[in-house]
Amino acid sequence: MTDRPQREIRSFVLRAGRMTTGQQRAWDTYWPQWGLSPEQPLDVEQSFGREAPLVLEIGFGMGASLAEQASMQPEINWVGIEVHRPGVGKLLQLLGEQGSDNVRVYCDDAVQVIRDCIAESSLQGVQIFFPDPWHKKRHHKRRLIQPAFIELLLSKIRVGGFLHLATDWENYAEHMLEVLEAEPLLHNSAGPGQYSPRPESRPLTKFEQRGQRLGHGVWDLYYTRLAP
Repeated sequence: MTDRPQREIRSFVLRAGRMTTGQQRAWDTYWPQWGLSPEQPLDVEQSFGREAPLVLEIGFGMGASLAEQASMQPEINWVGIEVHRPGVGKLLQLLGEQGSDNVRVYCDDAVQVIRDCIAESSLQGVQIFFPDPWHKKRHHKRRLIQPAFIELLLSKIRVGGFLHLATDWENYAEHMLEVLEAEPLLHNSAGPGQYSPRPESRPLTKFEQRGQRLGHGVWDLYYTRLAP
């Protein structure tokens, strides 16, 4: 009897969900020009038609925050990764409506894309806002923010670049802080062991505004990448 290969633990579950008519139309219209294939390395100049700082967002949800940032900072080349097709369709719809052409999108597993497609030291920054907290203790192993994943990210972020995380689950914030503080190649911009105030560069989402009215907390962690 041969041992079966161990299945990789994933930080997401593919939810069943159909795109709206508008999202499907946006996908059909914009995916050919803005969608990226996980089967080949990202050629930034070819994909964007220019050289500019490259910032990656992992798990952009329905895309409102990323679309707003793309509009506010047109000088940046943005890459978004999201596994859920309706979210990708919605982002493409928003980008088309606002006329932004500085975002490219993967609809795939972020770990695979980062490992196989993103060149070393090519990113000016990485942002991960409100990842699934997997709040039950037995599911904590499925949380995206783990030492091995941070090590992978740091191989792609250039010296002086940033890593910006945010969560509305205090237990996950504590876990994130513990993981990042243990990494010698990261410098906490707020000071050792401290959370950061929300930077103006991170838009305030409707979900977050509603949470604030209910007294819910949000924790930002902002680090810069140090030289070895």
